[in-house]
Amino acid sequence: MALTPAKKYQAALAGLLGHSQGRDAAQKRFVAGAISPLVLYMAVFTLLPMVWGLALAFFEYSARRSGGRLLGLGGDNPFVGLQNFQAMLDFSREAPLEVRLFHIGVKTTLLFAFLVLPLNFAVTLPLAVLIESVHSRLKGIFRTIFFLPVLAPAVGVAIMWGYVFHPQRGLLNGIRTLIGGTYVATAWLRDPGLMFLGIPIALFAVIVAYLWQDLGYNLVIFIAALQSIPESIKDAARIDGVSPWQMFWRITIPLLKPTILLTAILTMISSFQVFDIIQVMTEGGPSDQTQVLVLNIYDYAFRFQRMGWAAAVSVVLFLMIFSFSIIQNRLLQTEWEY
Repeated sequence: MALTPAKKYQAALAGLLGHSQGRDAAQKRFVAGAISPLVLYMAVFTLLPMVWGLALAFFEYSARRSGGRLLGLGGDNPFVGLQNFQAMLDFSREAPLEVRLFHIGVKTTLLFAFLVLPLNFAVTLPLAVLIESVHSRLKGIFRTIFFLPVLAPAVGVAIMWGYVFHPQRGLLNGIRTLIGGTYVATAWLRDPGLMFLGIPIALFAVIVAYLWQDLGYNLVIFIAALQSIPESIKDAARIDGVSPWQMFWRITIPLLKPTILLTAILTMISSFQVFDIIQVMTEGGPSDQTQVLVLNIYDYAFRFQRMGWAAAVSVVLFLMIFSFSIIQNRLLQTEWEY
């Protein structure tokens, strides 16, 4: 029996729809198969540790004690509720040592982060503009040179800068001896009395080492952002007689605002999580002047086996990072893109 043109059209349309649905189902299966391992990885190695750390913050937990049947919680590892967080609010002189070290860690972490962020931007932004202004053959060379420290291991960077600030064999003391003509043996990383503008010299030394390694990362991001600025905008500004200084402040900086937001958040998060450089160079000293929160978490979790307290400190650190990221996003966000 011959089909009418209308029925032929309906059959063809049904075939196309069936083929399209089959293709969509195959695409969905492919996407699910590709994403599932990543989701499983994130769940096992990211989400579960975060949930476990949050749970430990409400217990006086130590891996040395057997505890209860449920993952060692309870029993010898008792539930303490909000006691760890309440103890953090004790600002008296009679506060326990861990509370006083926590207060020092908060102060030092904030000081470190708020010194690193402006110093990083004060170097990377102008340097990125200067590199973009040189001959095209030299741009790649300069980008490579400044990015190389990012690839160096943090422990190796800390050891190298530790020798720079060494009291007997350090490069810095050697330069001072050559300039002054007399032998100098200043313990830059060990003398708690060394201060500049009320800030310990040991903290400045750690910041210098951290910036030396971290500058190249933001520099590459800023160079990429500068290359994406339309040349027509720069040409129009030059025709209007804009000076290089005005070009930088009135045109480049506003157009880089989304990139500045990204790098500010990433730099702040990285600064709050600094550990290895400080651990190798100063171990939190002298006199706890470089005792940051991550170092405090490490000490109480693995040296003193007070993982409940360490987990509570890590929760506070997470809330600090989250809060400052939200604030930066509100202050620097833009409603337009070029």
